[in-house]
Amino acid sequence: MAAENTIFVWTGTDRNGRKSKGEVLATTAAIARVQLRKQGIAAKSVKKKPKPLITFGAKKIQPADIAIFTRQLATMMKAGVPLVQAFDIVAEGTDHEKMRELILAVRTDVSSGTGFAGALEKHPRYFDELFCSLVASGENSGTLEVMLDRVATYKEKTEALKAKIKKAMTYPIATIVVAIVVTGILLVKVVPQFAETFQGFGSDLPGFTLFVLRLSDWVQDWWFVALMGFFAGGYVFSQAKRRSKRFADWLDSIALKLPILGSVVHDAVIARFSRTLSTTFAAGVPLVEALESTAGAAGNAIYAGAIRRIRDDVTAGTSLALSIRTTGLFPTMLLQMTAIGEESGSLDDMLGKVADHYEAAVDNAVDSLSSLIEPIIMSVLGVLIGGLMIAMYLPIFMLGSVI
Repeated sequence: MAAENTIFVWTGTDRNGRKSKGEVLATTAAIARVQLRKQGIAAKSVKKKPKPLITFGAKKIQPADIAIFTRQLATMMKAGVPLVQAFDIVAEGTDHEKMRELILAVRTDVSSGTGFAGALEKHPRYFDELFCSLVASGENSGTLEVMLDRVATYKEKTEALKAKIKKAMTYPIATIVVAIVVTGILLVKVVPQFAETFQGFGSDLPGFTLFVLRLSDWVQDWWFVALMGFFAGGYVFSQAKRRSKRFADWLDSIALKLPILGSVVHDAVIARFSRTLSTTFAAGVPLVEALESTAGAAGNAIYAGAIRRIRDDVTAGTSLALSIRTTGLFPTMLLQMTAIGEESGSLDDMLGKVADHYEAAVDNAVDSLSSLIEPIIMSVLGVLIGGLMIAMYLPIFMLGSVI
């Protein structure tokens, strides 16, 4: 079993005799000294980095963190900073402990002679095949700083697109959860108080009030079972989506058919397809390989399958525009821009313009959706909470009218 890497804090002198300090990732202090010696550093002290006494759980590395790391690295390399030194600067500038460990791990591999793309491939959880292939293309062509800039732009736009879609979904989901919690509290704590009052009435209660009282009794008796069932259902759903490709594909097809959200999902997939293919093709990746990478980044099983069919048609000699048209899934604008790009030799530029258009379309759709959802949610909340209050006060109103 391989020893676990540890962060070591070191102090020493560099090749010019200047005092310096930093951090290095290694399995033992001895190996850390060897790595530092290869970098021209005479280490005087190498110690394990102390861990804080109290921790509240390590923050996970998110795709947005990778996008920021890529942009910082691209900026430094364009400024002429050597790659290994750029790693050191970025690692020292982040407060994200897990991200610092990842950066130092990549830096250690690169400083030991491993290629940048090869070092990234050791961490497939954070750097996918598309990311690694673009970096490898930049290394092979001697334009790593240019390629990193393109990758950073691609990651930033992709994460911005995801953030817009999450923005459209977060507000209604949060509001629905709050509504369920408030309704549950009313049924468990407030309605029983009214039920005791109604016991002294000498007349029959309205049907609506009886329904709410029975619902309150059911919630009081079975709330724990209902709560556990809710969490169990969520867990089963997530596991089925992760383990069953057929179920996940079915969910992707349903997402495209939703009344309002379906168009947003469609535009987001088209934007992602255009942006990924534009970036990979501009990086010099052969079209067939670029389409394979694009299929993996599509984010929707229906379109991923269509892109792979396009790849097969292109491999057989069919033009890209005609191959896209035969799927029947892509919009006319994309077809026309692709045909123009193929004829003029500016396919990456045309696809980039398509991506810009559909990213803007998603942005506008999300803003419109937010404006549309807000009054609908307020109406639902009003009906839900107001209905409970009316059900409780209706017998009192009726009693007053009788008196």
